[in-house]
Amino acid sequence: MRTLDGVGVTPLSGVGTAAWYGERAALPEPPDPAEIDREAERERFENARNVARTELERERERVEAAVGPEEAEIFEAHVQFLDDPQITGGVEDAIGEGLPAEHAVERAFGAGIEQFEGMEGRMAERADDLRDVRDRLVRALTDGDRDALATLPEDTVILAERLTPSDTARLDPERVAGFATALGGRTSHAAIFARAIGLPAVVGVGDALDEVEAGTNVGIDGEAGEVLVEPDDETGDRLAGGRAVAVRHGPVSTADGTDIEVAANVGRLAELDGAREAGTDGVGLLRTEFLFLDRDAPPDEDEQYETYTRLLSAFEGRVVVRTLDVGGDKPIPYLDQPEETNPFLGERGVRRSLGPDDELFETQLRALLRAGAAAGNLSVMFPLVATVGELDAALDAVERVADDLASEGVEHAVPELGMMVETPASVFSAPELAARVDFLSIGTNDLAQYTMAASRENERVADLHDPRHPPVLRAIRRTVAAGHEAGVWVGICGEMAGDPALTELLVGLGLDELSMSAVTIPDVKAAVENTDRERARDLAERALAAATKDDVIRALDGEL
Repeated sequence: MRTLDGVGVTPLSGVGTAAWYGERAALPEPPDPAEIDREAERERFENARNVARTELERERERVEAAVGPEEAEIFEAHVQFLDDPQITGGVEDAIGEGLPAEHAVERAFGAGIEQFEGMEGRMAERADDLRDVRDRLVRALTDGDRDALATLPEDTVILAERLTPSDTARLDPERVAGFATALGGRTSHAAIFARAIGLPAVVGVGDALDEVEAGTNVGIDGEAGEVLVEPDDETGDRLAGGRAVAVRHGPVSTADGTDIEVAANVGRLAELDGAREAGTDGVGLLRTEFLFLDRDAPPDEDEQYETYTRLLSAFEGRVVVRTLDVGGDKPIPYLDQPEETNPFLGERGVRRSLGPDDELFETQLRALLRAGAAAGNLSVMFPLVATVGELDAALDAVERVADDLASEGVEHAVPELGMMVETPASVFSAPELAARVDFLSIGTNDLAQYTMAASRENERVADLHDPRHPPVLRAIRRTVAAGHEAGVWVGICGEMAGDPALTELLVGLGLDELSMSAVTIPDVKAAVENTDRERARDLAERALAAATKDDVIRALDGEL
């Protein structure tokens, strides 16, 4: 058995027969330019663009239904590439020089691909988007067929240099045991889709993957980040189990009897079944943006009320709904969202709800308060609150809406109200903020970004965007202490919550609730049950006293 190291992107495993998925064959040499009918080639290119546009719309609809609207947005970006004047102009120029349309597409897109590959962070991954659109156009121009990724034999493990968004979106989890790629990282589209559909995956394996031949028995350990070539029987059986732990339905406690709520982050209705099947105690973060995306106008009050009521009835446990959080990396086309130099430090979250989107905010609150009367498990929280004034304004809005509904004779109930702690400002003001709400929910993705001054979009500073840095841990502890002093519960809903290797630390820091992607819930519940509160507190104290992230890691490993 050989082990190849990469980056695991899901806490899942699988084993099956390797099948290589390669890039399309190279185009033949173009004919002499004198033989080219330029007008005919331009017409072929326009026809191919129309075909590609239709395909992308179908792909977007399929992915939105099967995976979710946020994941489907990538295909909107692909449509934009089809209409990008720099690209289309490059194709027109190449045709004018006497190249056939398919060769013109290859040349024009090649320049863009090379440009994106030279950039940093997620911008570099746009090269895969360009490859995806280029290949789609070339297939339309050459009557080429895409390999039947959706109809592979059962228990196939896909091996590839890279997988484009369209490739990954077409993988069937019922037939594919997992995939491994030579290139890519945790933020690549392949990784994002793997997490969304619950597929074992390891990316960034490197050139060593080339040595694995098709037909080889291969295991994928998405938690350890390992590709196991010709695993022995014991390892194969373990990987085939998919998970190392059983699903636990119902509440869990630490080894010494402290209850910890383990909830799911949910961003669309299609995720409800998966969350329940994973054993979630409830919903710790319901992202309501899915209701507002991919449409020409916002949902009205009744549509929102019906959706929230359906969501609340799906769970016995608490459902924490985050009010609309747009701006930054979450634009909505029909809203007035002017370009900002740095949108993550601009008008986003509750700032927009209290400003240009105040009418949307009022409509959403009306729907939520009505839904709260129909179910007793609703909690509502406000995103990116930075000041006491913002929180007071949001709470005043709830009070006004409740008064309006009462005067109209509409049945309603004011739910448990809370806010997200995502900035150093809210950490420093945590005592005053906690005194005004029923709970605090720490969003560690943004908290790490703002505390460490490291964009989560920039892989060059990825090491800084890590919640294990002592300043981030101290911010978490300070927030928990302020919340408990005020008598409110404190949860966490960033990616940190879904890492079972950090569960003991989070319990030691005093968190009452952990909310995460549903796929990681069973592993975290198992980790909670294996945690002793006193030992966890000792670990937390050692981590808080650490000077560096490396010291924190040593503490986690029991070396400090």
